[in-house]
Amino acid sequence: MRVLIVEDEKRLAENIAAALRENGIATDLAHDGETGKHLAGFGHYDLVLLDLMLPGADGASVLKWIRARRDHTPVLILTAKDESQSIINLLNLGADDYLSKPFDLGELLARVKALIRRGKGVATPTVKLRDLEVDTMTKTVSRQGTLLDVSPTEYRILEYLLHKPHAVVSKRELLEHLYDFNWERHSNVIEAHISNLRKKLEANTGASYIQTYRGRGYRLSPEEMAMEP
Repeated sequence: MRVLIVEDEKRLAENIAAALRENGIATDLAHDGETGKHLAGFGHYDLVLLDLMLPGADGASVLKWIRARRDHTPVLILTAKDESQSIINLLNLGADDYLSKPFDLGELLARVKALIRRGKGVATPTVKLRDLEVDTMTKTVSRQGTLLDVSPTEYRILEYLLHKPHAVVSKRELLEHLYDFNWERHSNVIEAHISNLRKKLEANTGASYIQTYRGRGYRLSPEEMAMEP
């Protein structure tokens, strides 16, 4: 998962970014509206955290710009304003939710996760993959009630693939969602993580959960290809 934070208060932006990274969410930062628009236009994000009072272009202008591009990425507004009419105007412009400053980081994280799940069409925090159960709140994977020992990075790979069940996800896309802008230095580790994840998911089952498409990427195995004859 990857979140764009557009916030001119640098300390606040860094605190939010640190909290998100601790929860396995990659982040990019912009401290003015124009940079926010640039990143939103060229990056693929699961959520935009958008402050209203920004230099360059204010938050409302950035929000209008995002929606004018038919970009349906969830947008959570951070605002010092709490007037009902301002909130109504923001929602009418296409905001998905808002938080008034000052806010609790725990509440922010809960809102972020809920909006990302909703944006990916996942209404509940638990996702099932045949006999596997993935809990996106506790970040655990289990089979018939028994927890599997997957690493945080392995979990994030599986969760991302689950959100794109019919798509072939490229190595580059996985890297961009797992890491920040310095993702290139991690470019040789995806294959190792996928290999380890496969071993853990498929141990003693004869099942195949993740397919490799050489030169293209990875996707979850279709139901009919799950079990070996």
